[in-house]
Amino acid sequence: MEALPSEIVRVLRIYEDVFSERVWDWVQVLVVGAILTPGQRTVAAVLRVMGLSDERQYQNYHRVLNRARWSSREVSRRLLGVLVEVFEYYVHRGPGGGVPPATH
Repeated sequence: MEALPSEIVRVLRIYEDVFSERVWDWVQVLVVGAILTPGQRTVAAVLRVMGLSDERQYQNYHRVLNRARWSSREVSRRLLGVLVEVFEYYVHRGPGGGVPPATH
């Protein structure tokens, strides 16, 4: 598989130290594939979308989800932080200069 675009890797970097170095490449494939996969997001569907349907190490992608040691709570905390930053940007500094006043 080709390397992911640098823009995507830059966004995912905030999660890198939550996962071991050993599984980080697989995590990136699973995350990007889950975003791109329409419908049900199974590991098979994710690998298919990423052009890896013939992957010989298929089981390693499953192991990221069921055996690898990582904290879903820490991933969620970081995601929430990113969402809050984006929200604050659009409220205070984004296009239009802020949130329009509420009309009742």
